[in-house]
Amino acid sequence: MMTKNNDMNKPNGSGLTRIFKAAHCSIKGFKSAFIHESAFRQELFLTALLVPASFYLARSNLHQLMLIATLFFVLFAEIINSALEALADKITLEHDELIGRAKDLGSSAVFLAISLLVLIWAEALFTKFYA
Repeated sequence: MMTKNNDMNKPNGSGLTRIFKAAHCSIKGFKSAFIHESAFRQELFLTALLVPASFYLARSNLHQLMLIATLFFVLFAEIINSALEALADKITLEHDELIGRAKDLGSSAVFLAISLLVLIWAEALFTKFYA
């Protein structure tokens, strides 16, 4: 049973303190992804190139938001995949069927995110230049 003072026992505290500590952890996560994950760096570079392109391709503010959201979704999927892989490698570097499945599922998430990006950006390019 939870008590009212349960928040006080959490290591990150509560209220604004928790928000600042969570933000600090998020920044550490971004730095870690950038330093240790070449795929994340490549996708971040792609994001840096395509965000300005979205201003040119977008037909509306909502369309631009959708184009940019696909880029962030790829970064999100890559971070989750990297977290799964780091955790799996911490558990064992030896072949394990379930660990392999977890890594494959994380990779599939990145593939789906990239597929969505390609579909939406292809539609924007087609509409801009051929419709």
